Amino acid sequence: MKALTAALTAAAILCAGPAFASEALAKKNLCVSCHAVDKKMMGPSFKEIAAKHKGDKGAEAKLINAINKGSKGVYGQIPMPPQPKAAADAAALSKWILSL
Repeated sequence: MKALTAALTAAAILCAGPAFASEALAKKNLCVSCHAVDKKMMGPSFKEIAAKHKGDKGAEAKLINAINKGSKGVYGQIPMPPQPKAAADAAALSKWILSL
């Protein structure tokens, strides 16, 4: 029963579209502990991040680097620590954030 529930949940996420799937990745990787889609929390909103990097061709690589290695001083004094558990999803998360 648990396997069926997990399979149906995964299918629902994938069928809902890339935005929902990436928001699910943000939840899975605990990004939402410090970030929200459209409001500042401990860290900037995902929409604020997208706006800051709008038109920057290197933005995706910068976000991947920030996820993997952390960042400091980009959005204020609170640093973002490295997120090694999110490394496998860093590219997908970066694309989703920049799409907002």
